[in-house]
Amino acid sequence: MTYLLLSYIILFFYSLAIVLIFFYSLAQFNLLLNYLKSKKNCINREKFDFNNPSEIPFVTIQLPIFNEKYVVERLLLTVSQLDYPKDKFEIQVLDDSIDDSVLETQNIISKIAQKGIQIQHIRRADRVGFKAGALREGLKIAKGDFIVIFDADFVPKKDWLLQTIPYFKDDNVGVVQTRWAHINRDFSILTKIQAFALDAHFTLEQVGRNSKGHFINFNGTAGVWRKTCIIDAGNWESDTLTEDLDLSYRAQLKKWKFVYLEDIETPAELPAVLSAARSQQFRWNKGGAENFKKMSKKVLEAHHVKPKTKFHGLLHLLNSSMFLCIFAMAVLSVPALYIKNEFPQLKTLFNVAAFFVITSIIFFICYWFTYKKINGGGVSNFLRYISMFFTFYTIAMGFSFQNSIAVLEGLFGKKSEFVRTPKFNIEALKEKWKENIYISRKVSKNTIVEGVLVLYFLFGIYSAYHLNDFGLLPFHLMLLIGYSYVFVKSFKST
Repeated sequence: MTYLLLSYIILFFYSLAIVLIFFYSLAQFNLLLNYLKSKKNCINREKFDFNNPSEIPFVTIQLPIFNEKYVVERLLLTVSQLDYPKDKFEIQVLDDSIDDSVLETQNIISKIAQKGIQIQHIRRADRVGFKAGALREGLKIAKGDFIVIFDADFVPKKDWLLQTIPYFKDDNVGVVQTRWAHINRDFSILTKIQAFALDAHFTLEQVGRNSKGHFINFNGTAGVWRKTCIIDAGNWESDTLTEDLDLSYRAQLKKWKFVYLEDIETPAELPAVLSAARSQQFRWNKGGAENFKKMSKKVLEAHHVKPKTKFHGLLHLLNSSMFLCIFAMAVLSVPALYIKNEFPQLKTLFNVAAFFVITSIIFFICYWFTYKKINGGGVSNFLRYISMFFTFYTIAMGFSFQNSIAVLEGLFGKKSEFVRTPKFNIEALKEKWKENIYISRKVSKNTIVEGVLVLYFLFGIYSAYHLNDFGLLPFHLMLLIGYSYVFVKSFKST
């Protein structure tokens, strides 16, 4: 009787995880429909006329950096060469660095200043509030009505300001966000799957939400804020690891409009080693959970927000929590095999697994449209897409344990430091990037568990043959490959 009860409990949580992922996929499909409709509806927005000098506003460009010796020169030179009147913008280098990059940064700033460009090297006595604290500090003395933010690994095109600032002609627009592009997309499997996932976010999700007036998020960089919007929304806060998502929701709850420009690309570099990707993923997923805890009630209680917008907003905040469902489903799928064999009367309950197949098909369809937007259509691209989709799907499963830990820490309020993602400048340094002093040589403590999970899902594959039940074999094979990839790569810092 106890064993039967335990079996029911396992099946309940196994089924719940699958159903929750299925409903999330339906929401993604709804965003796809929104995305496709938006392509048919051209939105004409009011814009500044830059042919009239009086309409060109003053802009402050904030560059938050911390120990960026490999990319700081590229960043500063690129930003200083943006096509915009010199008397209409200033650059704030918000430098919290604690290494010898500070002197190099100072030298580059001095050379730029000699060209008549307004540029400041702003240093703080401590890193209180990390990036959010630096942005808030710079805002105190910012002269611009509009605040542009670029992280250290971004390389905006020369006409970037001319392409984005005009959209603030509408006084209700608080943020303009552009789409990230990827300098090193094809560097490795790791960069390819990161680009694949980010492309889906920056096409399907951002456009799908923004086109219907749902909550979207400023992505921390490659965008512009109206200064009065930042202040009205309560300014930058550092109580979550994703200060960008936090301020985005507070601003939209204050009825500020966000404009998302899918066709304006801002190139950037993706993390090229697993340790860097790990730290970034952990921060994003934990920050997402922290923001769900912080903002969900405010979203529900907002009387001016439509029910469908609230629904999509909550799912947006719960994005990272889907990893919990994936991990729970994965771990419980092995005992579920034995329960199915032990209690034939429960076999009908296993039909719920069909929902995961449908979910996978929905994601396959959704991601194809985003892939086609970036890479083009055609048979050859579709075949490459199939390979890329299953590679992404498999390795994403391998990240589910560490991302689940991040989500749980966020939901339960465990605080942690803002761990920066090391930048590489791979294109310029070639093979020398492997000497990067910021690369973490420390193996994550989660790696031990991931090694155990490799063995666990190998046992799941053995169980399929032992029980002569191959329904979950493809799933367990993907989990085995995904966790094996993460486990092995964790021991390779370059």
